[in-house]
Amino acid sequence: MPGVLTAIVLLPLLGFLLNGVLATQLGGNLVGKRFVTVVGCGLPLLAFALAIKSVLDLQAGGYAPLVETAYRWALIGSSSFDVAFYFDRLTAIMVLVVTGVGSVIHVYSVGYMAHDKSFGRFFAYLNLFLFFMLLLVLGRSLLVLFVGWEGVGLASYLLIGFWFDDLANAVAGKKAFITNRVGDAGFLLGMFVLYQAFGTLDMDRINAAFGVGAAAVVPAGLVGILLFIGATGKSAQIPLHVWLPDAMAGPTPVSALIHAATMVTAGVYLVARMSGIYLQAPEASMVIAVIGVATAFFAATIAIAQSDIKKVLAYSTISQLGFMFLALGVGAYGVAIFHLVTHAFFKACLFLGAGSVIHALSGEQDMRKMGGLARKIPVTFVTFAVATAAIAGIPPLAGFFSKDEILWYAFASTRGGSPLLWLVAAATALMTAFYMFRLLWLTFLGSSRVDPEVEHHIHESPLSMTGVLALLALLSAVGGFIAVPHFLAPQLPLPTVHEELEHFETPLLVLSVVLALVGLAAAAFVFGGPPARAEGLRRRFAGLDRWLSGKYFIDELYQRLIGDPLVWVSDRVFLRLGDRRLIDGALDGMAALGRRGGAVLSRAQTGSLHLYAWFVLLGIVGALLWSWRHV
Repeated sequence: MPGVLTAIVLLPLLGFLLNGVLATQLGGNLVGKRFVTVVGCGLPLLAFALAIKSVLDLQAGGYAPLVETAYRWALIGSSSFDVAFYFDRLTAIMVLVVTGVGSVIHVYSVGYMAHDKSFGRFFAYLNLFLFFMLLLVLGRSLLVLFVGWEGVGLASYLLIGFWFDDLANAVAGKKAFITNRVGDAGFLLGMFVLYQAFGTLDMDRINAAFGVGAAAVVPAGLVGILLFIGATGKSAQIPLHVWLPDAMAGPTPVSALIHAATMVTAGVYLVARMSGIYLQAPEASMVIAVIGVATAFFAATIAIAQSDIKKVLAYSTISQLGFMFLALGVGAYGVAIFHLVTHAFFKACLFLGAGSVIHALSGEQDMRKMGGLARKIPVTFVTFAVATAAIAGIPPLAGFFSKDEILWYAFASTRGGSPLLWLVAAATALMTAFYMFRLLWLTFLGSSRVDPEVEHHIHESPLSMTGVLALLALLSAVGGFIAVPHFLAPQLPLPTVHEELEHFETPLLVLSVVLALVGLAAAAFVFGGPPARAEGLRRRFAGLDRWLSGKYFIDELYQRLIGDPLVWVSDRVFLRLGDRRLIDGALDGMAALGRRGGAVLSRAQTGSLHLYAWFVLLGIVGALLWSWRHV
């Protein structure tokens, strides 16, 4: 019988197998939607219940980590590679988020995908996604984590391109998959270096080795940077951020699952899990902090000018992930996980709220064609407004507590905090409040800009969707009171702060609230007034608007610098020269030589007895001459 930790991992896999076989294979019509729903939602919920049990077991054991070996994968010499699961304070937080938020997204999907012809396949893929993410966060070794790491990449490819009949969706899935492989190359190199140095990939043992100073055999900074390259791809940080906005091609519940509970949080978890390395690598930590705050600022500027409701939220996720990496870079690992938790609540609510809007508008995602929806879908509006205020940092909602902690340690931490980091992060927080209230205003408030043919069909989403929104809005409101940093402190202690800066804590807290309110007021002023006001600003800053709405043309730059040269080399060198001329040419040449040789030899086979007699005579003469000369 598998243990509890093994069962947590295997339950979603069982859901994938059942729905994958019975609902999509063998004719695809062996079971109905009720079976798919019970299996697809019930097994993740059961995994969540087992996760709660594991937390209670962890507490009862004095928080000593729970270790469970499922089976031995391989034995090479004296090195054993086990599929083992490790449950400590950090794992507990991550598993609760993955199974809890993941499960409610599954429940929401029942209503959202109710009329989709591939209902069973969708839930099979969702369960597969959850399985790989649980394998990632529960794995004791980097090897098991890496299997989950690659697995969520596969599952994201399947779900982003779920409606693959549309070429754009298929291309978006491929883009996400390939971009992440770039980062994974760095991750693999980091694993190789660690195994060469320590002979193990168990993360607790590696952290312990660095903690006691026994890791002089390998530079901590080198390993830290290599692992962070992998995190950069998975968590969409500069320069590997380009896949995440395009990931919006999938169904909206997929976007919520990727952004709130699974894939993009993997990089944050990896750095926090390997904190033993980064505590010994201040240079690598500073790189993480700088990349994080730069990504947060960069993505926030783009979000200001986007008109697609899901694209705004996508760039918001990139920006919020940047805040998490900023916290990691200044040594506030518990605070980064705290923001991961609160972000899971309000970002899931925002994406699922956006899904409710899209559902009500028959697929419309352009905010310029919305407005006035607050009265028509009030539950969606209220829950969306709560989550918007939470991400903007309005007290006492969840985002206020976690974001303020990040700003404080970015300013005062002795592990790399600086006023410059705080300044950039504070400016980003101001932009966050502005673009999120812009989204709220354009979508729900003001006059309606909805197509008249669509407007009379607008209706509130079913209870399976609105009930989930209400639960997530509640968590977005009270989630900040969950003392995640305190809970993690015995494992991930908070960094010390410069004593001379301690008296700045309260003024900076007040300032962060002021910035959120200023962002709200600015959005209300620009978009709450006459439409000409916002349009006038857009025309006045037309050049800047072009750059921001064009996302700084990073995709186009990559296409010019990387895509086009690779296509040219593939076509001119590998296809035309290598394949067609060298390989095909050599094979065709050999075939042609055989044909020509056969044609020459075939002339001897004329069927004429006289000619054959002459050949025999010539042969005899030749033999006699050879014998005469050599005998």
